[in-house]
Amino acid sequence: MLDLETLGNTPGSVIVSIGAVKFGKGRIADRFYVVVDAGSCVAHGLHMDVSAVQWWMKQDDAARKVVAEGGGTALPEALKQFAEWVADPLAEVWGNGSNFDNVLLGVAYNKVGQRLPWRFTNDRCYRTVARMRPDIAMERTGTFHNALNDAESQALHLMAVLQAIAETGLPPAPQKG
Repeated sequence: MLDLETLGNTPGSVIVSIGAVKFGKGRIADRFYVVVDAGSCVAHGLHMDVSAVQWWMKQDDAARKVVAEGGGTALPEALKQFAEWVADPLAEVWGNGSNFDNVLLGVAYNKVGQRLPWRFTNDRCYRTVARMRPDIAMERTGTFHNALNDAESQALHLMAVLQAIAETGLPPAPQKG
């Protein structure tokens, strides 16, 4: 499960942190977290969205800290570290939305001239599966909008949703009146 914190919500946005967890069999197996230098992202052609920066300024101090303090690892090195952590081109990489985390990270890899560390056919959408069982609530761990904490919360929720689907199937579709 991948989660990014960014300064925009379109492909090519500045990435301020990358959080990810490897998971399965009802547990989190391994964690990855890196703060990315926003200036390095801009130097590699990524952009900031003013409305996203304004949104960050309204978040709580714990979440905003990573954006406000700046610094971090240069984008090429952060992406290299993530690729080494993934370490499996056949890994299924889940992101929160078919057009967000995985896509934004893919653009960043392209901008720095590195290969995506998983096959594009192994992109997975957590949001789609989570909506299949809206009766199963997510229990958040840690700080909301911390990339690692969000990735862990999403992975735990995904496992609960998949288990419920396996055990009881999908709930009936709501009737439209």
